[in-house]
Amino acid sequence: MMYDQTRAQQSSDQSAGRAPRRSTGPEPLVGAAERDEIVGRLGRAINHFAETPREALEEAEGAYDDAVAHLVNALAERRTLLRAGWQGLPGQDQGSGTQADELRLALRQYREITQRLLHL
Repeated sequence: MMYDQTRAQQSSDQSAGRAPRRSTGPEPLVGAAERDEIVGRLGRAINHFAETPREALEEAEGAYDDAVAHLVNALAERRTLLRAGWQGLPGQDQGSGTQADELRLALRQYREITQRLLHL
């Protein structure tokens, strides 16, 4: 089988004219543009290590710092949205069925994001 560079560069959603696949997993915490920039910086660091090792390591450290900053900001934003969703509800733990469902959903979202963090 021959290597097809054009096909290799396509995302899996674009391969062989197929319809885009729907993601079944959770939404990424870091956006695609930010992730691509960080990956690019790491790639440059790796590619330039032989010529300029110290500068390459500084570039890798900067990419790491950016990744951490994006992750912290995304988590803080997610927390703010989650908290706003349940704090505005009336203060009864055994409220209406709808209120209990909303609280259950918020608890599930906290659990999911916390589990994702623990599996990084």
